[in-house]
Amino acid sequence: MTLASFGMAAPALAEVQVHFHSFNGSIFGGRYPHTFVVFEGTLDDGTPVSENYGFSARNTAEAISSGPARHMVMTETQSTIADTNRHFSVNVSDAQYRRLRAEVIAWRDYPGAFYDLDENNCIHFVARMAQLLGLDADVPDEYLRRPRAWLNYVIRSNPQLGAAEIG
Repeated sequence: MTLASFGMAAPALAEVQVHFHSFNGSIFGGRYPHTFVVFEGTLDDGTPVSENYGFSARNTAEAISSGPARHMVMTETQSTIADTNRHFSVNVSDAQYRRLRAEVIAWRDYPGAFYDLDENNCIHFVARMAQLLGLDADVPDEYLRRPRAWLNYVIRSNPQLGAAEIG
């Protein structure tokens, strides 16, 4: 007999998803193109998860003009997330979620100036998240400043995702 036959609800299955997003941005709109991850769901112990993380320079002018710049891990508002492109999602275990969170903290707490347009930008940060999940997520030079195009490239490189490219 199942719990339902006794009039009791079965516990919900815990699941956390990692969503991979891009923000189109525009110089005229005051935000550059960007990519970030959203963690959403419930851990096995019932703890809800609703977080998002991206990587950026603290000062855009510093990042553009002088190479490595002071960095930050940033979060987006729910209204901003609603206006972005969700490219694909991956279900993760609690252990994978904790490993991803540890990586977020490592990038946040990295000593010195760590943001670099060519070596450590938002795309490299999200690439690391994808790589920790076993995805093919290198960053070819032609995608260094094109988050949406890069996530479409990741989709092409990982057909097992079953995701469609975003135009």
